[in-house]
Amino acid sequence: MNNLKTPAKVQDGKEAVLQQTNGFVAMVINTNISAGRTSQLLEESTSKLNGALSRLASGSKIVEPQDDAAGLAVATKFNAQISRNNAVQNNLSSALSYSQTQDGFLQKVSKALNRMSVLATLAEDETKSSSDVANYQTEFSDLQAYISDIGTKDFNGVSLFDGEDLNVTLDSDANVWELNDSDLNDEEIDDVIDNSFSVTSWNTEEVLQDAIEDVATHRAQIGANIQRIQFTQEQVNVLNENLAISVSRIADVDVATESTRFAKYNILVQSGTAMLAQANLLPQNALRLLR
Repeated sequence: MNNLKTPAKVQDGKEAVLQQTNGFVAMVINTNISAGRTSQLLEESTSKLNGALSRLASGSKIVEPQDDAAGLAVATKFNAQISRNNAVQNNLSSALSYSQTQDGFLQKVSKALNRMSVLATLAEDETKSSSDVANYQTEFSDLQAYISDIGTKDFNGVSLFDGEDLNVTLDSDANVWELNDSDLNDEEIDDVIDNSFSVTSWNTEEVLQDAIEDVATHRAQIGANIQRIQFTQEQVNVLNENLAISVSRIADVDVATESTRFAKYNILVQSGTAMLAQANLLPQNALRLLR
């Protein structure tokens, strides 16, 4: 018989030689091709089983960067935008509290001006004695001081009524919007809190009406601020929700699908382990010929 040596398939970069005789594979001891192939398949199944375990344990499809490099980049970018949007929400909440505080004080100013207007009307009654008018003036002066004091109030160190521009962050790209300002030191209010202005001044009613209208305008502007801030908060919430859904599609594991894969690879590992044990026993058959 002619003994021929032909190259076998390359396994893990190493070339094995099978001895063939008349087309039949010879029985050898040094090279166990079946065990090598089975070991490679077992290694692949074990790797996939470990991957399935990691994904199920973490709840993420992307445990290692190589799992989905492009998806990881997109998810990372979206997560960063979500974080910035959360910061925007904090800024908007602060701006909302600021504007609501402004409106709360302006309500009190409006109430004080209305009372001052009543006092001025009562003081015009000529049946009132000078003592009565003096009493009206006392209350009138106290209300003037009250309005003047509100004009100096601040929110976390930021003046509420100095008329300065205040910018609010609108989105994760750092775009800003300028709030409608409110100035309680403008001409109309200045006329009311002026020391020379009294309950019996000749133009008391006219000055107070102008001030009441001015405060109403301020409240309308602040109301517009509050409305836009609330709409912006809703917009950012919707954006964050959609971004979170996008990240979930990319990164979150489908437990049902992954559990099926886990069961499959678990079976393959167990069967591969059993077959490797059998393959490792094949060379022992050659020993029987030597007995």
